[in-house]
Amino acid sequence: MRQPSTRRRFLQCTALAGLTAVAGCTSTDETAQAVPAADAETAPSSTTQTTGTPERTPPESLSEWLTDANGYDGERRRYGIRSRPRVDVGHPTDDGLAFSPPVIEVPPMTTVIWDWTGHGGQHNVVALDGTFDSGRTNAQDGTCYTYLFEETGSYAYVSEPHREDGMKGAVLVREPPSTGYEAVDEWLATSGSFDGTVTDHDGSGPATVTVGAAGNGGNFAFSPPVLRIAPGTTVRWEWTGDGGGHNVVFEDHDIGSDGIDHEPSATFEHTFEADGIYRYYCAPHEAIGQRGAIIVE
Repeated sequence: MRQPSTRRRFLQCTALAGLTAVAGCTSTDETAQAVPAADAETAPSSTTQTTGTPERTPPESLSEWLTDANGYDGERRRYGIRSRPRVDVGHPTDDGLAFSPPVIEVPPMTTVIWDWTGHGGQHNVVALDGTFDSGRTNAQDGTCYTYLFEETGSYAYVSEPHREDGMKGAVLVREPPSTGYEAVDEWLATSGSFDGTVTDHDGSGPATVTVGAAGNGGNFAFSPPVLRIAPGTTVRWEWTGDGGGHNVVFEDHDIGSDGIDHEPSATFEHTFEADGIYRYYCAPHEAIGQRGAIIVE
């Protein structure tokens, strides 16, 4: 069992003299032990409830344990290097008894921030293996708890007052997928459909990329995410008609489809003549990971 780290904070983020708008969560000690907000000078009166000592045993099967987690659809939200993921504590769905996103994937040395929304009553954030524990429950909107994940692993956690109601979550700490192309790996680090695979075009006819493929919590992916072609190859993007409207917009290049298309008959083509790495995205869904890359060499 992992020993609790001291690199964690339980913070009060309410608007004190305008600090919230400027700096978000505040703290006076980066390496302080988790401190219940009720013990801080600025603690709200609503932070008074303590928890008992329910059993904290990591699940044998994380996927089975998460089947009844509120708000979980089987997808995890992936974050890249140098990100600071934020998880809502008490998301308005499920009567405020949900974490959002419920499952995230981050690289080692990532700090995750849990933000209390004020919905669903008293909450805390407790890892089942004892790795992290925000301590006393809190119902105050604006409260934050942060934890630095240093080691790879799967960290299941709950809000103890609502564990039996399905208020569960997990942080998956994984080394980021790698293609060997640094620019590609950094670009696709937040895409849940990216696993490090590079698909090589066989050289016969145009190469095809599916727009609106399954991924990123719905039909919000390009397939394949990474395509490698020879110079002079034409790539054709073909819409599935799923996932709402999509487009193809290239980063740092004046290439892209016209407008946002919903129809399954929509296509876009471009012939790549020069060697290089061409990064692109779907503008409506870039924030949730709908990105792709073309490698020409």
